[in-house]
Amino acid sequence: MSGGGTETPVGCEAAPGGGSKKRDSLGTAGSAHLIIKDLGEIHSRLLDHRPVIQGETRYFVKEFEEKRGLREMRVLENLKNMIHETNEHTLPKCRDTMRDNLSQVLQRLQAANDSVCRLQQREQERKKIHSDHLVASEKQHTLQWDDFMKQQPNKRAEVDEEHRKAMGRLKAQYAEMEKDLAKFSTF
Repeated sequence: MSGGGTETPVGCEAAPGGGSKKRDSLGTAGSAHLIIKDLGEIHSRLLDHRPVIQGETRYFVKEFEEKRGLREMRVLENLKNMIHETNEHTLPKCRDTMRDNLSQVLQRLQAANDSVCRLQQREQERKKIHSDHLVASEKQHTLQWDDFMKQQPNKRAEVDEEHRKAMGRLKAQYAEMEKDLAKFSTF
């Protein structure tokens, strides 16, 4: 891995002066530092995925924001065009149509209002005439009733008088019939 001397696996001992004795595999402090650095790089490449994920995340966010920005720009542009179209063409056309038709509508409403007022006046006049007629009829019936009630004692007296006369005639007739009957019963 790193340059000078024989390398042995980690954890084995090597002899200090030659090939027969095992010696420390780390060797000097500089080579140990390089090995640790290499191990750190290997570890970060194999097991530490944060930088890659951060890069991918930044790329995704950048792309998303750009696409979203473009989509929002298109939406805003469409809205701007629609507003412009509405302001330039639709609103003036609506205003003109409204001006043309509004006067006709107002005339029709006024005519309808006048017709309703006339009908209402006629109905009120008819009701007033009807109510006046009812009041007059009621007064006339009241007067007739009063006259009728005033005439009742006189008519009752007349009827009573006729009844008495009829009773008198009937009594006289029955008395005479009794006399005739008495004449015939003696035979």
